Amino acid sequence: MAWIAKEDSNPWEPNPIHIITGFALLQLVITLFSDGFVLSFDEAMWHYIGRNWFRHGMAPYAGGVDNKSPLIFAIFGLSDQLFGVNYWFPRLLGTFVQSVGIYYVYKIARQMAGVQTGMLAILFYGLSLLWHATGGKYVSYTETYGVTFIIIAFYHFLTAQNNKAFFISGLLAGIALGFRLTAIFGIVAIFITSLRKSRRDTLMFCVGVLTSILFLLMAAFFAGIDLHNLYTYTLADNFGSGSPTDHNLSWKIENFSNKFFFSGMILFYPLMMAYFIIKSRMDWLGLWLILAFTGISIIGIYDTVHLKELLPALSLMSAFAVAHLTNIYKVPVKWIYLLLIILFFPRLSEPLSNLKRLIRPKANQSENYCRQPYTIPDEGTRKRLGLWVRENTAEHDKVFVAGFGAQVQVYTERLSPTIYFNVTQTHIAKERFFQDMQANKPKMILVPLFPEYREYVGGDLLLYVDELVAKDYYLDRCMYNYNIYRKKK
Repeated sequence: MAWIAKEDSNPWEPNPIHIITGFALLQLVITLFSDGFVLSFDEAMWHYIGRNWFRHGMAPYAGGVDNKSPLIFAIFGLSDQLFGVNYWFPRLLGTFVQSVGIYYVYKIARQMAGVQTGMLAILFYGLSLLWHATGGKYVSYTETYGVTFIIIAFYHFLTAQNNKAFFISGLLAGIALGFRLTAIFGIVAIFITSLRKSRRDTLMFCVGVLTSILFLLMAAFFAGIDLHNLYTYTLADNFGSGSPTDHNLSWKIENFSNKFFFSGMILFYPLMMAYFIIKSRMDWLGLWLILAFTGISIIGIYDTVHLKELLPALSLMSAFAVAHLTNIYKVPVKWIYLLLIILFFPRLSEPLSNLKRLIRPKANQSENYCRQPYTIPDEGTRKRLGLWVRENTAEHDKVFVAGFGAQVQVYTERLSPTIYFNVTQTHIAKERFFQDMQANKPKMILVPLFPEYREYVGGDLLLYVDELVAKDYYLDRCMYNYNIYRKKK
């Protein structure tokens, strides 16, 4: 980074650990004071699968299917083992891991361009992680772990002085891949950059990556996870009709525009352009950013949490560019810090609103349910429904929640009759769903009344559930806009 102007010898600097700790506390406020104070939709799926693994010995993809890594199921399984059904432990752990990532972004910037640039990197990265636009409250998701390990891998690669350091970089990158397959694009960025150093460096990095992958595959095998299922559910069955990526072009364009042009992401673009102009050639940071963008574009749904994969490279670029311009034009750095905090500070309206709800809860709205127009119950109400089911079924009764019902299912603490406890509509998923439901008829079925259920769930699945309850079940009651059916004697 020789192109960056030299820093002042004694700049005023706050303690980076204090700043990162402050961001961690702010992150906890944002994530713990989320809607309903319950597991989110995705967290509920991972907790259900992890619980089945740790409580019942049902390995992932045998005790429930989602397209994520066994590593995230293990985190939620451990959470259940230690504290039962809860939403706070995975978020505490995610906040800690994210804070480690912020610290290593600081270390990269400090190593390459000095302390002032490191502090700028902390501000850019730490604040942008908290945005609603980047899934700030979803700190327990796989992106947190995958991105953090890639950041640390980059640090060890960039500061490597011997073969061992390149090997460690590869090991860390392999762990990132174990959490999230899109980490492969960060790995490719390091690989291409390493080719510019020496073949031996590249070889040691690759050996480290392969060592991690082999170790994780062996661990999965000995944990009882079917490796063919691992491939099918984490990769092969995630593209095509009925898969999570099955959206038309107009939907994707709209989602792309919302995430990249109508959000805080635009704050990065002038500084990103300044970096490329100042640098005047493609380097490891530009390569990292382009490949990370390629990865989320291949998935193509542009979820808010996917943007986290772009933030390390964007934050480092912005820090390098601002440090360069600040040193050239002799702008007092403390005013730059203040301006960045003002521009990048996250909105806190949601956690403050939920804090108010906690202090002054709303009156019971039960009388507003089970009458038209039927609306989707909020997350807290879905938790209450799950708890009611738990209290009104036996421990070994199977319960099926039709549609996108993972949040209800997880709080029932009851097994679903099918590994597809949350609707998935690929050919493989539907075939297995019909097979499971035929072999394991549940004691209770919950069918949503709100129109979104019939709008988003395929007709063949709807018909099957309707015919099943008509033939073998009776309507017990309606609660929270769900019809509750019990199996006939």
